[in-house]
Amino acid sequence: MRAAILQCTSGIDPAANAAMLVGAIHEAKAGGADMLFTPEMVGCLDRDRKRAAETLTDEAHDVVLAAVCEAAAKASLWVHIGSLGLKGERDDKRWSNRGFVVDDKGEIRARYDKIHLFDVDLPDGVSWRESAVYGPGEALVAVDTPWARMGLSVCYDLRFADLYRRLSDAGANILVIPAAFTVPTGKAHWETLLRARAIESACFVIAAAQVGSHEDGRETYGHSLVIDPWGEILLDMGDKAGLGFADIDFGRVEEVRARVPVLTHRRTLPERVSVS
Repeated sequence: MRAAILQCTSGIDPAANAAMLVGAIHEAKAGGADMLFTPEMVGCLDRDRKRAAETLTDEAHDVVLAAVCEAAAKASLWVHIGSLGLKGERDDKRWSNRGFVVDDKGEIRARYDKIHLFDVDLPDGVSWRESAVYGPGEALVAVDTPWARMGLSVCYDLRFADLYRRLSDAGANILVIPAAFTVPTGKAHWETLLRARAIESACFVIAAAQVGSHEDGRETYGHSLVIDPWGEILLDMGDKAGLGFADIDFGRVEEVRARVPVLTHRRTLPERVSVS
């Protein structure tokens, strides 16, 4: 499988972001890709909640999703939309941070709502309260493609290893982790966590990331990565926007799992911890 990875600096205008994605789909196809992977919040990245509320819509009316589905069908290319911000999808009125897998006919094959929400006060004074606006997903999702079963997640999910254990137990050979990591946490943890998820699950990891200075004032880390099941980095896109490619040989999964059979050695652990 030849994967194309989009590293981009999404802005606050969904129409402009949609045009960028359509261009990336055709560029990926021209580069021989079988599937394109894109970052978290690729349709609109805006921390001004009031302005974003005037921009975001529900899935049925999202211009980015519609444009990607149409372009995927025209190019005969599978696309993973890392995530889109959507409103009007939840009973509690909070928004959804939702990823999509779109097939080469333009049909949506899977949806995943981000489960773990990022609430934190960083040492540099930046605060994030994702749960104030977004509601958490409730379902673990994997999707079968012509090449492999893919386990879906988004950004902050990366820090919760039990999610990826469940996905690999369900037969995933690729873990997809789109993100918009901040620069401080990216420098400290991004590569380490991604390599750990690949190694402990003996899976490929594909992590498309936002990068650079955004219209809403935030800075994102970049360094989109493709990592093999042994933890070796096949692609690191650094700190510039662009399209990268990685060729994935799924025979590597079986090779690594034969050398270190971590999946067959997993045990069901007791819920209680004995404290002495």
